[in-house]
Amino acid sequence: MCERCGPAVGAMEEQRDAGLGGPSRRGLILGAGAGLGVLLTGLPVLTASAEAATLKDGRWCNPARGRFPAGGHYGASRGGYPHAGQDVTNSTGTAVYAAAAGTVVRRGKGVLTGRTGNGLVISHGSGTYTYYGHLSAFRVPLNARVAAGQRIADMGATGNVTGPHLHFETHTGRLGSTTDPVSFLAARGVDLGGGWPALNPGAAGATVKVIQHLITQRGTALVADGNYGPVSVRAVKKFQSAKKLVADGQVGPKTWKSLVYELRRGGSGAHVRALQVVLNKHSAGLAVDGGFGAVTNTAVRSFQSANRLAVDGLVGPKTWEALVG
Repeated sequence: MCERCGPAVGAMEEQRDAGLGGPSRRGLILGAGAGLGVLLTGLPVLTASAEAATLKDGRWCNPARGRFPAGGHYGASRGGYPHAGQDVTNSTGTAVYAAAAGTVVRRGKGVLTGRTGNGLVISHGSGTYTYYGHLSAFRVPLNARVAAGQRIADMGATGNVTGPHLHFETHTGRLGSTTDPVSFLAARGVDLGGGWPALNPGAAGATVKVIQHLITQRGTALVADGNYGPVSVRAVKKFQSAKKLVADGQVGPKTWKSLVYELRRGGSGAHVRALQVVLNKHSAGLAVDGGFGAVTNTAVRSFQSANRLAVDGLVGPKTWEALVG
């Protein structure tokens, strides 16, 4: 977990970034312990379920797999300062991904007031930022444009910590105005630390292409254009009805579990294209040819290793969950 590193982020951070432009589900979350100290401001309140639903648009994803340590939750006491983020614990070297597309605006040691160790800040535009702390390695340079799901760093234990983990923060309105990362991502259909995502009609991006390829493999041919529009929604509802699921068009945990296939080397088809698309979302750089050959097998094993999964080349539910989450 994070130890207390210093004073709160305040107006100074906002001033430093002026003109940058451009862009519980775990019982342990309520524990107490040591961590990074910053003031909590700008807590968002969703006024209606419809508003929350519109946020599940496929633009956000899980930044790292792991567990929530006791006392690593947002708002935990840190010797007079509340904890500004959520800790996600795993071993050093675990992959860290951009939670959404944006620009790396800070990179290095102590890049925010009160933070210790190696960190990155990504600006997502409209005053929204994410912070990734205690990193063991950087995989993108300062000022880089990054895509959602792109590998940006490795988890580590740099700075004032008790063990390896990712300290993850979300800031809205301005840099320094933190929100609870768990609820922030949940409103966007993402389960921080690991879990199946939820996407609603109107979503777009690589994960929508995954859905379209999988539905095609299930017997309803779709154009994999990455836009979850009326044609794709109808196909998903048809699939949900056939599987005796709620036919609401939302692709959530139950639909994902029914939709994915178990894949291994030697397979071919649209479901393999789905696999290749989502591996590319995580920086694999594969040709999307629908053939599960040696190159795709290597990419699967590399992803499994980086996310601390069983490295067997078998793409089952655990690997799919990590890939699409």
